[in-house]
Amino acid sequence: MIYLDNSATTKPKKEILDAFVKANEQFYANPASLHQMGNAAEDLLEKARAQIAGLLNMKHVVFTSGGTESNNLAIFGTAHAYQSRGKHIITAETEHPSVLNSLKVLEEQGFEITRLPVDRFGRLSLNELKNALRSDTILVSLMHVNNEIGTTHPIADIARLLKNTRTFFHVDGVQSIGKLSFDQTAMPDLLTMSAHKIHGLKGSGVLAFNDVELKAILAGGGQEAGLRSGTVSVPHAAALAKALRLAEANPAHKKWNNDLREFFWSYPNIMVVSPEDGAPHILSVAAKGIKGEILVSGMQKEGIIVSTSSACSSKSREASHVIEAIGVPRDYKDGVIRISFGAFTTQQDIRHFKKAFERVNRLIKGV
Repeated sequence: MIYLDNSATTKPKKEILDAFVKANEQFYANPASLHQMGNAAEDLLEKARAQIAGLLNMKHVVFTSGGTESNNLAIFGTAHAYQSRGKHIITAETEHPSVLNSLKVLEEQGFEITRLPVDRFGRLSLNELKNALRSDTILVSLMHVNNEIGTTHPIADIARLLKNTRTFFHVDGVQSIGKLSFDQTAMPDLLTMSAHKIHGLKGSGVLAFNDVELKAILAGGGQEAGLRSGTVSVPHAAALAKALRLAEANPAHKKWNNDLREFFWSYPNIMVVSPEDGAPHILSVAAKGIKGEILVSGMQKEGIIVSTSSACSSKSREASHVIEAIGVPRDYKDGVIRISFGAFTTQQDIRHFKKAFERVNRLIKGV
């Protein structure tokens, strides 16, 4: 099978699996224990933490179970710590469910949430963001790369806009870290990542942050400087550090993205949903009058794995909130599929995809 659903998850690299196994075999003691084996585990944990902080150019790193928990900690942790300063938070309509649903909870607790609209390609207006800022705005939470259509928000410009304010900036970097570069001179205050998006292991993530005081969202033994109670998985931390060290952008992704765009433009019944200036590893298209699930099933029979717009929230067959927000026409919005590349994707995979799609499209159209 040719796997082109890397935005949902990636295949772990052998080097990362080896690092995880080795850490389990040699550093299985609890890093909070006072004995020699516990100290050795703690040393490995702190080495991984320092490496990740350095690679992300952030001061502090908290290990979590993944992107959802990291986003929750960033949002709830900041909101509860600074609610005496204000209760206004800004986000966009197209954010990940772990952000939008966290903000719904805060709304029920008396916080005021501004959800900025986006254009046809999921881009927000910096002027609208600037105008939405208030003296009681404590947080702006935005993703760097949209997981469904690949739109990239201008993170550095937003960080500079917020620099001299009392508003913290949280960036969901799950779909960009290890794939796109950050402007090191304009970093956000809080940054979320997940290992399984960069050929690491599921159940492993990070919230990195700078000068922000956070309130914990888990009660327990006070691990991770009191911010994330529970025995820390040293093997997961070591494997995540390895994944981040090995992660690198692939210049071929942009070429393949453009190649597939031109391929789909030849189909009068296909709309390219993703913006041209979006992330190179994600391309979403929509078929007129065809269910996305039918295309996914047809491609699978041809040995190609793609997905409908998102696998992060559920297997709902309704159009996603992102597709609704960008205004995809009614006769196209049920036919969205997403193609996403990873480290194991090859040029041959792209050639096979195009041939398979041609066959599937002919079958669907009865030609």
